[in-house]
Amino acid sequence: MQPHQPYVFMGGTFDPVHNGHLRTALELQQWLDVPAIHLVPSRSPVHRGVPGCTAQQRLEMLQLAVADEPALVADDREIRSAQDSYTLYTLQGLRQELGVTVPICMIMGMDAYHTLPDWHEWQAFIQYCHLLVVARPGYQPDAASALADFSRKHRAEAPEQLWQAPAGRILFHQLTPLGISATQVRTAINSGVSPRYLLPDPVWHYIQSHHLYGLTN
Repeated sequence: MQPHQPYVFMGGTFDPVHNGHLRTALELQQWLDVPAIHLVPSRSPVHRGVPGCTAQQRLEMLQLAVADEPALVADDREIRSAQDSYTLYTLQGLRQELGVTVPICMIMGMDAYHTLPDWHEWQAFIQYCHLLVVARPGYQPDAASALADFSRKHRAEAPEQLWQAPAGRILFHQLTPLGISATQVRTAINSGVSPRYLLPDPVWHYIQSHHLYGLTN
């Protein structure tokens, strides 16, 4: 194991958390050979619409989903924060908390990575963390863009390279995620269709008991 235990996290709205999130995180935890992946729900997402339920409800569903899996941790740092959920603020807080030598790695999907130039001070992220970008097999990145130049400048070729420095590298990893989206789950619930097996049973029971996403008695 690397000398400085890394902090690896995956942020998101988790509205609600589903098996696609969880399976992707678990596979990455095993591939990276790290003790855990931290799942960090945003308190007030700045890049999308208002979530379908409160930040506390989204956190509680996530806690239920990972209760029996020590390799996945529900991390409430953004929900506890009084700041807007800008990624830069989260990274700055993590670096202040963990110190200058601990590797920090942020996981993001390729779709989100493509929107990175729209994020607040996105080019500063690499000063605080590594990026692990999950791409579908066969994906070929755009060769001519500011993001492509950014990718080439910081690209790593193997996970071991992420642990040799606290920040500064981008690793692309091809993975076939489960074909599940939070939108699909919400639409099913709103339409009166059972979402069971798309998300963990404790999460579905929580949604039912709290009448979330348009669910009625």
